[in-house]
Amino acid sequence: MQDNAVFSVIDTKKNKLKRHIISELYRFESRTISQLSSRLHTSIPSATALIDELSIGHWVRGIGTGTAKYGRKPSLYALDPSRYVTVVLDSSLHDTKLVVFNLLNEVVFRQDLNLHLVNSPLFLRHLQEPLEQVARHIQAEGWMVIGVGAALPGLVNPAQGVNYTYRKLNGPEPSLAQLLQSAFDAPVYLINDTKATIFGEYRFGLAQGKKHVLSINIDWGVGLGVIVNGEILQGTSGFAGELGHIQMKTDGELCACGKVGCLDTLASASSLIRRAKEGLEAGRVSLLSGVSPDEIDIETIIAKANAGDAFSIDLLSDVGSELGRALSTTVHLFNPELLIINGVLAKAEKAVTRPIEQAIDKYCLPNYRDNLSIELSQLGEMAKLRGTQAYVLQSLLEGEQIP
Repeated sequence: MQDNAVFSVIDTKKNKLKRHIISELYRFESRTISQLSSRLHTSIPSATALIDELSIGHWVRGIGTGTAKYGRKPSLYALDPSRYVTVVLDSSLHDTKLVVFNLLNEVVFRQDLNLHLVNSPLFLRHLQEPLEQVARHIQAEGWMVIGVGAALPGLVNPAQGVNYTYRKLNGPEPSLAQLLQSAFDAPVYLINDTKATIFGEYRFGLAQGKKHVLSINIDWGVGLGVIVNGEILQGTSGFAGELGHIQMKTDGELCACGKVGCLDTLASASSLIRRAKEGLEAGRVSLLSGVSPDEIDIETIIAKANAGDAFSIDLLSDVGSELGRALSTTVHLFNPELLIINGVLAKAEKAVTRPIEQAIDKYCLPNYRDNLSIELSQLGEMAKLRGTQAYVLQSLLEGEQIP
């Protein structure tokens, strides 16, 4: 019994070191044995043995040699992309994406669906066949799914795996998490789409190395990601940053959440399209009048604004001003060094960023603005997709699910 206990402790310590190696290679892409030994505070022979075991298990591979001032060049190791994959589901009011990543964060398969997120079991039924198609493709390629992530709008409690906004996705029929688990036979993690976006920016984008960052996700709703002291702010239940549902107008329009005058009713992509159609019905002169109402979308409004259409420019300017006014409060609360603008409306670029900057200048104390940079995301939609993938891998490593 004592021998078994000793072996159990040794195996536990060894697996912990293996997870640290995977985490290190995931963050830094490649490392030498010496570098890994130093980071793990273990001997070079021990690090070498661990690398050998991970190589046999297809977690790690050699990728050549690094540089050296003197003597023999050290061997470089990286994660092996050939076998293990993660699956990411990204669903919104506009569409649904299914993306498969390897361990090098490379997209190895993608399927875009004309499937809109709705609070109904019908969504899950329509999703089932595409999931099975992706699962068959993964099997045909000989890949093994180690984890699944679902990025969704709404009040998502990641610890419970529950979306309180889209409650009918939680059951009593097979829930979204159960459907994903059944399709891929792997652990499933739910995350709010804005949290996934700032996670992606923190790991791969503009927020790398930053300690105090805000990321505004201007999509079909408005969400705020917050990094404080280098940590992504989740809140007690994972709900922190639901900026779209702060009240901006006491006599405003009814929001989908049941409240009146929320920021979502003034500055989301959905509200922008609605206001464009209302303006045209009211007789506003615009290049948009030559477009069928059913075909008016964000890209169309942005294109007309870029062509000089005054009505489209006014619409985007109003959205930016409302966002800037709301964001000025968060700038006072968190004193960030960087504000990243992401989401479908980020495609408008200066048409949205300029009024945001002007509103922040107007409503913020000057000292808050002195060291604040406002930038468009360089990752675009990949911030959310890669952020979800990174969240899955982090959750697997922290939960001791791999290797």
